Amino acid sequence: MLIGVLSDTHLRAGRPLPAYVWQALAHVDLILHAGDIVSPSVLADLGCLAPVTAVRGNCDGWELADLPAEVVVTCEDAKIGLVHGYAGSGRSTRERAWAAFKDAGVDAIVFGHSHAPCSEVHHGILLFNPGSPTDKRREPRYSVGLLQVEGKKITPQHLYF
Repeated sequence: MLIGVLSDTHLRAGRPLPAYVWQALAHVDLILHAGDIVSPSVLADLGCLAPVTAVRGNCDGWELADLPAEVVVTCEDAKIGLVHGYAGSGRSTRERAWAAFKDAGVDAIVFGHSHAPCSEVHHGILLFNPGSPTDKRREPRYSVGLLQVEGKKITPQHLYF
């Protein structure tokens, strides 16, 4: 199973996703969006490519209020925790994402908020932030992520633009 991973798109209504996002996610089986979507139209657009699971970020207003703050998604035999990472205990985004799922029995935690790509294993759990495809902040390039899931094995990859 191939999963496309995005966060921090920050796109207002009427602003399309960049062409490289459409190309990068053209063949995925599922899309995870780790929040700061801003406009529901982003989720509708992504839904043209694959089913989408998303969580609410700190910049997501009333139009996205129905989204959960965090969710666990099962893909094949793997459990993936999905959270934006702006709330909870911990000084850094990574620490807050970890705290949200550290006792949930997940194999990976996908988070956003910092706009900084991250792929590291902490206590046997993959911590993965795809970065942002539209707002790179201090990063040198825009990015999205892919997670290849085979059984319980998860292989992460960042795609840079």
